[in-house]
Amino acid sequence: MARLMAIDYGTKRTGLAITDELQIIASGLTTVSTSDLLAFIADYSKKESLETIIIGEPKRLHNEASDVEQDIQKFIRKLSKTLPKINIARVDERFTSKMAFQTMIDSGLSKKKRRDKNLVDEISATIILQSYLYSKS
Repeated sequence: MARLMAIDYGTKRTGLAITDELQIIASGLTTVSTSDLLAFIADYSKKESLETIIIGEPKRLHNEASDVEQDIQKFIRKLSKTLPKINIARVDERFTSKMAFQTMIDSGLSKKKRRDKNLVDEISATIILQSYLYSKS
């Protein structure tokens, strides 16, 4: 089986998470500069087989699209052209940053480590991926 990858897209940096080959366990992968995101994914897909890329869908409380959605749509068009054989799915990502922060607190990370926005983005991507996995089962 191929892996699943999740993206917590941001205008400056983007968190990434990945599954194992059996698509059972979601793990944080890294955080990359959004300007390098497409190249990073293209390079990663040469090393590891990717089945689906799950991209967080940021919405406001009343189900309206967030401001960053236009940037995400542009990215999806570029991604589809670059890697046309990889499926793209969307998952509602409301509250993932808050959940990520709470996860950091619950795991006992120090205040200094909880301020690391890269780690928050990576954990958010992991939560997006885990949510997708739950919805599939």
